[in-house]
This record gives sequence, structure tokens and C-alpha cells, in this order.
Amino acid sequence: MLDEIDLQILHILQEKARIPNAEVARRVGMAPSAVLERIRKLEERGIIEGYEVRLNPGHFGQQLAAFVLVDVDRAGNGSVSGELAAIPGVQEVHQVAGEDGYLVKVRVASAEALGKLLRENFTLIKGVRGTRTHIVLSTFKETRRITLNGTGG
Repeated sequence: MLDEIDLQILHILQEKARIPNAEVARRVGMAPSAVLERIRKLEERGIIEGYEVRLNPGHFGQQLAAFVLVDVDRAGNGSVSGELAAIPGVQEVHQVAGEDGYLVKVRVASAEALGKLLRENFTLIKGVRGTRTHIVLSTFKETRRITLNGTGG
């Protein structure tokens, strides 16, 4: 069970994961050693899965984002999700309800690169019957933050 202090710590870390431990301690009104212990326990329990840097895709020539709906043979290959996840440029793979089996987010350099990715990777996976692609024109919000009880997350 998470208490109010844990939720405050998580809220702070979601805002800025590189914040010094002493600053987190100051904000929650605890000793730095106590905050460090709480963070360690949150990591051990799997509540904090990790820390990562958010890079600007445009600086790496990956300015085009797209969402690909992947139609799969329902009786087919159980390894489709793993094969999709292993494709370079794939950022997310979600199994979804409805007509399609998966929703996949990809980042590539151009429409041509996206076409090549689909032809040379997606369509060659056993069990994939087809794809429908939605190219992102503008992004207004993109985050992995989640809403935390009582904190506005």
C-alpha cells in the first residue's frame, strides 16, 4: 500500500527523475536517507520500473511517428508481439480488442522509411495478414506519466 509520502515522492520523480535526493527529501519533509530508502523499496516492489531519458527524435532523424494497426490471424503465431517488438524503430506494441490484434507505435525518418519498414518487417511476420497505418501530423501531448491518487499526477 502506498501512503501519502510515497505518492508525493512518485509525483516529484515523474516531474523530474534526475532531481537530487536531498531536494525530494526537502519537499516531502523527511531526511534524505529515509527518502532514499523509500525510493529503493518502491523500486524493489516494481512500482518504479526504471528511469529513462526522453530524447528529441528530430535530432536523430526520426521525426515521423506513426501508429500501425496490425491485423493478425487469430489462430496463428503466438510470437507476433515479440517479433513486432524486436523491429528497429518500434517504440510500443499493444495487443488491442477489436478487429486488429496489435497497435504499434513506430518512429522513422520519412514516409519512405515507414513504407520500407512495413514491407520488409511487418508483412514478413508469420500470422500478420495486413496493416493499416496512421501517420502523426502533430503531437500535442506525449507522456508516460500516470495519474497518482490525490496528487493530480
